[in-house]
Amino acid sequence: MSNTTTTHDFGNGLVPAHQHSNGGGWVADTATVATTAYVGPTAKVSGNAVVSGNAVVSGSAWVSGNARVTDSAWVRGNARVRGNAVVSDNAVVRGNAAVTGNARVRDNAVVSSSAWVRGNAVVCGSAVAH
Repeated sequence: MSNTTTTHDFGNGLVPAHQHSNGGGWVADTATVATTAYVGPTAKVSGNAVVSGNAVVSGSAWVSGNARVTDSAWVRGNARVRGNAVVSDNAVVRGNAAVTGNARVRDNAVVSSSAWVRGNAVVCGSAVAH
């Protein structure tokens, strides 16, 4: 995939964006995605979001706002991570789950199905929310 700048509609009209070199997913030019991270072909990263390390955003997942997905975390399926949320340290957000606000999911935790982690909530350790 090319890193040629073009535009993409993330739901609020066209914005400058490019397809990520590792996976081909759409990344707004205002977002930051490491070359070591993977953004799958139908995944999106927009706003001022950051995807770093060996993080994976796949399926139809979407990371937006000021959210961060770091280390070896996975966001997949139709999952959404937005606001100031952070997913890190091998955590997984999948299915139709959402992590929003200032919520944190870390340390191998799994958020799945239609779970919604929001506000200042923290899900960590081997916790599973679904």
